[in-house]
Amino acid sequence: MAAQTAPEQALAWIDAGQRVALATVIETWGSAPRRVGAQLVVSGEGEMEGSVSGGCVEGAVVVEALEALEQGGNRVLEYGVSDGDAFAVGLACGGNIRILVEPVGDGGMPEAMLRDLVAARAARRAVAYEVALDGSHRRLVEEGHADRFRMDRSGVSEDGGTFIAIHNPPLRLIIVGGVHIAQHLVGMARATGFDPVVVDPREAFGAAARFPDAQVVNDWPDAALEEIGLDARCAVVLLTHDPKLDDPAIHCALRSDAFYIGALGSTRTHASRLARLAEAGFAEDRVGRIHGPIGLDIGAAGPAEIAVSILAEMIQTLRRP
Repeated sequence: MAAQTAPEQALAWIDAGQRVALATVIETWGSAPRRVGAQLVVSGEGEMEGSVSGGCVEGAVVVEALEALEQGGNRVLEYGVSDGDAFAVGLACGGNIRILVEPVGDGGMPEAMLRDLVAARAARRAVAYEVALDGSHRRLVEEGHADRFRMDRSGVSEDGGTFIAIHNPPLRLIIVGGVHIAQHLVGMARATGFDPVVVDPREAFGAAARFPDAQVVNDWPDAALEEIGLDARCAVVLLTHDPKLDDPAIHCALRSDAFYIGALGSTRTHASRLARLAEAGFAEDRVGRIHGPIGLDIGAAGPAEIAVSILAEMIQTLRRP
């Protein structure tokens, strides 16, 4: 199941009969606590999910969102440490942020457009939501923002009049091997926005009871990965330490656009793995994509700390050029 984010939560509340407004960070300066594109969804009952400031100004934004639901139309908010009102609500981090507040319906984002956006995300199609800050026009497009899609970077247009919100497919983590490290990694990855899938043909390891927060697939890794489908928003982590399971998965991963491939094992184990891949015909530049031994070298001891090192390396690979 895909991780619940602002668009999905907004639609869930609408389907439950509530009115909804979306608040989105559209620009930041200095040490603003959230990146451009971060969202908060607010229901007509005052419930909220997500964040636009890490807690600094959420209360003030909720008030503005409720007013937008009553009055209709877009509104652009700006908070900074030099602003008396902003300081009063707690923005003391030294940065500035601009936030676009839109009701769903009532002169804001049409409900049908929100449904189309959620459907595109569920189908793993990358879309951009273009909205004029004055609310005069808005549309969903799949082309025309190649650099923004590649860098996963939302932002205001050069003329300053339109915000372009990039909605890439949700991040996905495929873990091959339902071992102890995987149990820790699943929860950490889900908390950071990944949809985890655990693949293990050994039902004792790949048991749903061991991974209640992940999709579990009891099939051979090559068949499972082909069925799942790997794209540039996928990370593949191999934890079985068994070539019979790891090698078929690596072959699939290396033929894909997965942004991260990591494999558990010592330096000696990894050297043997590379030799087998060379014998299988994989070029050196392809096998160079594999992170092995897996994880950042933080001196990790024990399954939980190894999981931290793996997740940190995944995020570093995703976010740094």
